Amino acid sequence: MAAQLAPASRLHVAGIDISLTGTGLATTMGTLHIPTTGKRGDTLVQRHHRFQHISRRLFDELGECDLAVVEDPAFGAPGGSTWDRGGLWWLIIDGLLDREIPVALVSPKTRAKYATGSGSAGKAAVVEATNRRYGVQLTDDNEADALVLRAMGHDWAGLPLAPAPELNRTALLSCQWPSCGLQEVSR
Repeated sequence: MAAQLAPASRLHVAGIDISLTGTGLATTMGTLHIPTTGKRGDTLVQRHHRFQHISRRLFDELGECDLAVVEDPAFGAPGGSTWDRGGLWWLIIDGLLDREIPVALVSPKTRAKYATGSGSAGKAAVVEATNRRYGVQLTDDNEADALVLRAMGHDWAGLPLAPAPELNRTALLSCQWPSCGLQEVSR
């Protein structure tokens, strides 16, 4: 794990930015980038191995988790591999639910709004805002996205990792939060 953060409480929130090329994970242990490579012409077996590598590494690093805040697929994202992106997303969601970990879903625009105040902010702006607010030095946008997702979960539970402007916090209203009573547990 790269960047280290002090835990906000006994609540263990993970932020997960699922990607075929670089899945990001943020937990109480810090942030992690899980890079992989592949190409459009990969065989079914090669794609399977790639999915397994990403999901196994993520679950090996996840540790104790009371809530996973996951970025929703970017339905309008350009490029190929739509089925592969969706398949990996469901593989990880299925693994979280099999472990009975409550899952919150956050759209990419909502994550950007929480980080910067603007849902149309680019990757570099999110990394810059994340570094400034949480006192880290991340260079990888997948790790920054994962940290923002983790921070959103803590803020929703009433235990923010750092104060966020009220404009940014309105993004919390657009998320799909689980109905698991975590807000009461965290207090």
